[in-house]
Amino acid sequence: MTAFNWRCEAVDGRARAGVLETAHGPVATPTFMPVGTVGTVKAMTMDAVRSTGAGIVLGNTYHLMLRPGAERVRALGGLHRMMDWPGPILTDSGGFQVMSLGALRKLDQDGVTFQSHIDGSKHRLDPERSTAIQYVLDATITMCFDECPALPAEAEAIAASMRLSMRWAARSREAFVQREGYGQFGIVQGGVEPELRAESAKALCDIGFEGYAIGGLAVGEGQELMFATLDVTTPLLPGDKPRYLMGVGTPDDLLGGVERGVDMFDCVMPTRAGRTARAYNERGTLNLRNARFATDARPISPDCDCLACSRHSRAYLHHLFRADEILGPMLLTWHNLAYYQRMMRGLRAAIIAGDLAAHGAALRAAWAQGDWTEDEWPQPSIPPVP
Repeated sequence: MTAFNWRCEAVDGRARAGVLETAHGPVATPTFMPVGTVGTVKAMTMDAVRSTGAGIVLGNTYHLMLRPGAERVRALGGLHRMMDWPGPILTDSGGFQVMSLGALRKLDQDGVTFQSHIDGSKHRLDPERSTAIQYVLDATITMCFDECPALPAEAEAIAASMRLSMRWAARSREAFVQREGYGQFGIVQGGVEPELRAESAKALCDIGFEGYAIGGLAVGEGQELMFATLDVTTPLLPGDKPRYLMGVGTPDDLLGGVERGVDMFDCVMPTRAGRTARAYNERGTLNLRNARFATDARPISPDCDCLACSRHSRAYLHHLFRADEILGPMLLTWHNLAYYQRMMRGLRAAIIAGDLAAHGAALRAAWAQGDWTEDEWPQPSIPPVP
């Protein structure tokens, strides 16, 4: 079986292109992981997800333990077989979801007791149980159980939370079952405080993990502070291990993360946007509910070969959303994920070519321009029906 390993193939500034080898196959990095929280990427078949070029997807411990239950997933052959994804799967530990429950959860030094948001039933998660559930799910990459405090918060509260997460990281590591081709990631916490991020990174490196995640960002601090925190944090992480920025983000967020040495990303944004009529393309974001698209015979993007772009017009997608037809969210989710994957492939190619600065500048300039005019459109529009 293949050992779990990340190897660097090229460096451009702080950006890296590499390959993550796992028991469930290789993943080219930098990579974006579609979010399949409950064992499905919303509005997508897994064949559709594969068609976008995705190499790894994400599942969630909290949601899967509540339904259908980890043991039921195991009885159905594990998460890979149940959801028809034989490739690598990273499972979030459930920590962020539990911490988001507010009054429904009670935190102590050993773990968290909480009520299910589904039926109010009582449950408990701690580092050992979270790690065990991820083992039962057969996660390729297991995440440490941590606490993610909401920002803004006082520095003392952030410090206490980070140190609790570091103690939980050590317990998560102790509970992790080592298997060839499988890995566990520690999660750097510490808000936007550079000293706390440095303390957290050192604690995790001292424990030792197969990869390192940067958590606690994209929670309201703004892009400038997020990038400043990455500038401090990524240089403190081992250069021969994969780096994962959790829950991020927009195309511009991903570009900034790659420029700062991040290899892996996940976010609900492209799928959620697809369900609410927002489309990403090389010129920014379109709201396909807008009346101006009612007669627009062009595809969303001239360079996209997804089903939405190769078969349908903006006008048709506008019609589907106005008519509340489920096909609209399905097609637009497909397109958004295809755009994210195409963008990541472009960033990887630019790093290998040593051309990331120019490539990134061109991306940002195009996003700032806004949608193509009819005169700018690089390909003929779909001819109208006679």
